[in-house]
Order: sequence, then C-alpha cells, then structure tokens
Amino acid sequence: MRTCEEPRPPNGQSPIALAAGQSEYGFAEKVVEGMFIVVNSITIKIHSKAFHASFELWQLQGYSVNPNWQQSDLRLTRITDPQRGEVLTFKELTWQTLRIEADATDNGDQDPVTTPLRLITNQGRIQISLKRRTKDCNVVASKLMFLLDDLLWVLTDSQLKAMMKYAESLSEAMEKSAQQRKSMAPESVQITPPAPSAQQSWSQPFGVSPNASSISQYFDKHDMKESSYHLLISRLDLHICDDSHARESGALKHGMLGGAIQLTFRRMAFDYYPFHRAGDACKHWVRYSEAMETRGQWARKLVSEFQSKIEKL
Repeated sequence: MRTCEEPRPPNGQSPIALAAGQSEYGFAEKVVEGMFIVVNSITIKIHSKAFHASFELWQLQGYSVNPNWQQSDLRLTRITDPQRGEVLTFKELTWQTLRIEADATDNGDQDPVTTPLRLITNQGRIQISLKRRTKDCNVVASKLMFLLDDLLWVLTDSQLKAMMKYAESLSEAMEKSAQQRKSMAPESVQITPPAPSAQQSWSQPFGVSPNASSISQYFDKHDMKESSYHLLISRLDLHICDDSHARESGALKHGMLGGAIQLTFRRMAFDYYPFHRAGDACKHWVRYSEAMETRGQWARKLVSEFQSKIEKL
C-alpha cells in the first residue's frame, strides 16, 4: 500500500454486485459475507514519503457475527430494514500475533539517527459494523473497534520522537481524505422502500413473520448514527527509556546516565468521531455520560453565536 498525495475518487458500486449482474444488495453479497476466512500469515507493507511500515499478522480469522458479537446463524448476522432501505452487517477479525515496524525513508524529513519503531502484540480482535444502502450497496456509516489485551511496549526517546513525526506526516493525508468524504457526504433523503422479494426473507429467521415496527426498533437498537473509530486496551505497560546511543558522547562528557519512565494504563480507550458536527447530540456515543450534555449545551451556544455573527456579516 502507498499513501496518496491527493485522495482518490470513491470506489462506486460494490464489485460483488456488479459481477453478479445486480445493482442492489442481494444474494451475491450475502454469500460473500457468510464466508469464514482463515489466513496463516499476512504481511502488509505501507510506503509514505516520510516513512515505510510493515504489519505482520499470524493466524488471522474473519467471520460474521450477530449484533452481540457472537457466532450464530448467518441469517442473524444482518439486519435489513425495508422502510429505510438500509442493511446492517457485523464482522469480527481475530489474530494470534501482530508485529508492527516503521522506519524513516531516505528522502523523508526525518532525523537520520531515528531508531526504527517496533511493536509486538499478543492476540487481539477488530469488530466491524457496516451500514449500507440496499439499492446500491454504498456504505452510509461504519464503526470499527480495535480491542487489545495486555500490551507491553518499550520505547526509546528517539522512537517516541519518530512516532510523533510519522503521525504528523500522515495527518495531512488523513485530513484531505476527511475533507473529501465530508464534501461528498449525501444529504438526508427519503428512501423509497424496495419492492418485496424472496431475497428479503433471508434477513428473518424461519417461522417468524416480519413486522415493520419490530424490525425498525431492532434496527434502531444497533444502528450507527455516524462513522466512528475506537481503540480499547485492557492494560498497557509503557516503558520510555533514554536512547544512550544517540547521546553517548554527551552523557560521558557530563557524567550522566540514561533514565527511564514506566507508565501503566488500565482500560485505556480512544473514541474518534470524524464527521460529528458541532452542536449535534452525542447520546449515541459509546461512552456517553451526563457530563457530555453540559458540553453539548456549551457547543450549541458557541455555534449559534458564530451563526449570528456570520449572518450580520
């Protein structure tokens, strides 16, 4: 993989649907979603103008799950609402070992003495929720949760500086991509429900008569109001050590030895909502609390003041 200076145009319709000669969510999509994938090892290499990185995964498994993240009947791994014309699907990826390595490129703006960044983790998993339109299979919203257990990470100060520079080099490309998605985000429109077909019966268990109100309530319970990305680490032991190799001459000159800092985090979580607009409600957030309501009132007040100033100008 290679990072782009300018974001590429969107992919358009689903290639699975086009290959099957259909334009909407149907039998071909359900067959592909029902596959259980097992990969012994996989290597992903990423190239950027500032650094190059590699991700190595062992014993990777991918499968469909129900909204409670349990393996069950495939008919229970999707929720289709004909009234909205949308479908929810749930996936889970698990692995035994993950190895991440990043290093500065020769023509990048990095410090030539930076140390390659390395991280090895034990088993983990990624939970993926997708909301798509049934008429063209385009993704409307997504939710990605990256879950890790105990994690031990030893960093030198030069590696920490390099990691900050790597993140800075990626921020520009990510910002351009976010601006593209915001500019191309579809306006809320009334979706006409598709005509009943035999394919829609796949979304309901046998022996259960579909009920529009019950389906809508079940859909609302697991719906993603907006795209979001989450990282949850059960326990993180972070050791930051002085890189004596880069300062060996200076340390000997002043008679000083390197030091170290140990930080322990428990149940550390990061939640990112890239398309949340200022002043909008956040009751659907994963870790919503009443304290956020005060922040929401403050944000709505600032937005109204800003709008009034713009109207005067």
